[in-house]
Amino acid sequence: MITQLPRTAEELHALPREGRRAVVMTMGALHEGHATLIRSARRLVGPEGQVVVTVFVNPLQFGAGEDLDRYPRTLDADVALAGESGADAVFAPSADEVYPGGEPQVRITAGPMGERFEGASRPGHFDGVLTVVAKLLHLTRPDVALFGQKDAQQLALIRRMVRDLNFPVEVVGVPTVRQGDNLALSSRNRYLSEADRATALEISRALLTAGAAEELGAGPVRRSARAILDAAAELEPPLVLDYVALIDPADFTEVADDHTGDAVLAVAARVGATRLIDNIPLTLGGRR
Repeated sequence: MITQLPRTAEELHALPREGRRAVVMTMGALHEGHATLIRSARRLVGPEGQVVVTVFVNPLQFGAGEDLDRYPRTLDADVALAGESGADAVFAPSADEVYPGGEPQVRITAGPMGERFEGASRPGHFDGVLTVVAKLLHLTRPDVALFGQKDAQQLALIRRMVRDLNFPVEVVGVPTVRQGDNLALSSRNRYLSEADRATALEISRALLTAGAAEELGAGPVRRSARAILDAAAELEPPLVLDYVALIDPADFTEVADDHTGDAVLAVAARVGATRLIDNIPLTLGGRR
């Protein structure tokens, strides 16, 4: 179990450390998806390394009308889960520690890649994400940072930021964790009623069904996913689609129908009051 709960960077860096440091950044409300990231971090740095989990609800990435105040804060449970999963410390800084002097005047911009899909639905969101990730990388000084592939656009942007701005850290993506019914794990799943969840399952069904057609090319993948998602709009409660897109992971633009190679099939939709995202990585074949 964890005994270390540093609240400042000074306290964190005072902890005994041997080997490499891995960081897993979270906003708390930890679940099995986070636990998988923490276990992956432990495997990467080995028993001699140090695994740090950050818990910070970042106000910069919440837009107007989004659920900053509603976002669950469960630090005691988070510390317990992190310790059971192999973390050495939970770094839970205050807003003053992360943003001394108040809201930062200088921020990192995600650029055009951050204005598509999730960025179009949530303007300014990725600027807030990249700014806090950059801050936490400076505060924690890790050798490696792990992020979930469920947030595929976020992962792509963090990799681009690290490359473009020469951060001395290795970024590792960890596959999405799914529950037994294939719903992608998310802190927001707790808001789903039984009926909401039944509808939400159509998202993963669309992704996995369409993914089975990856060898046939982009067109069949798109059509297969769209058919299931369109039908889910007639359920009660309905699935209200924000977007379904087949994306080039290098720049997050839509791929052409003749695209072959790596792609990401991504969906964002609302069920009731809850907005969900999910995706699967694909390797598209040459046949259409």
